[in-house]
Amino acid sequence: MLQAPHPAQLQCGRHVFSLDRPRVMGIVNVTRDSFSDGGRFFEPGRAIEHGLHLIEAGADLLDIGAESTRPGAAPVPEAEEIDRLLPVVEGLRDAGVALSVDTMKPGVMRAALAAGADMINDVNAMRAPGAWDAVAGSNCGLCLMHMRGTPRDMQDAPEYRDALAEVGAFLAERRAEAARRGVADARLLIDPGFGFGKTLAHNVALFRGLEELGRVAPVLVGVSRKSMLGQICGRPVDGRLAASVTAALLAAQAGAAVLRVHDVAETVDALKVWQALRKDKEEWEE
Repeated sequence: MLQAPHPAQLQCGRHVFSLDRPRVMGIVNVTRDSFSDGGRFFEPGRAIEHGLHLIEAGADLLDIGAESTRPGAAPVPEAEEIDRLLPVVEGLRDAGVALSVDTMKPGVMRAALAAGADMINDVNAMRAPGAWDAVAGSNCGLCLMHMRGTPRDMQDAPEYRDALAEVGAFLAERRAEAARRGVADARLLIDPGFGFGKTLAHNVALFRGLEELGRVAPVLVGVSRKSMLGQICGRPVDGRLAASVTAALLAAQAGAAVLRVHDVAETVDALKVWQALRKDKEEWEE
């Protein structure tokens, strides 16, 4: 697996983040069918209000998505995705945090960046024809995620010989492609894609390998409320708060650069306690 120095900063369009601590990315789903909160924030005004609430709770970034990528989800036409997305991006672009747009369509990427987005979070890792051209000339951040198959079929009996090695090799290759395209390391995050074409055993292996994956590039971890936590703790989506915060904290301990979460306030509080009480903290600052 590629050995890479960890960039000290993350460049996201208008924003530059120090990576001396994990950054919290709040989720804004402008969809009817996302697995956790589909439909709650479908109306633009409610999505903007929710984004502002997440900022107040301590989010460093917001990740806005207008197409569900839950297992079995059907694709949304490009024009519809843009129509859902742009009012929310425009409504939040001056709210003081970096705006990430969760899309795999080059046309949506172009429209989102023109509207003020700071990052493209692509579950397809920029493999769609025209994706690199869509971000050319921008200084946006890019998150490159591993997904086997498509959201519609990715959970149809996924198999790996060695999930960590295979996912790590894929992400290293995508990082190398980004470098060939002239994308600076400081603009890149990678995401192992928990739940995107993986069984619970695969997800566990990847989580336990987060430190190794972090040698490829800074890692974004998104396990909030996901089924892997439900399988572990036996709770439905709306009962996974404790499990989600615990997983986020473990990811932070493993060096994750960004935590993509639904429950921002609780995650921020947990990180504050961890940062204050961990044994490598020299002194408590009043």
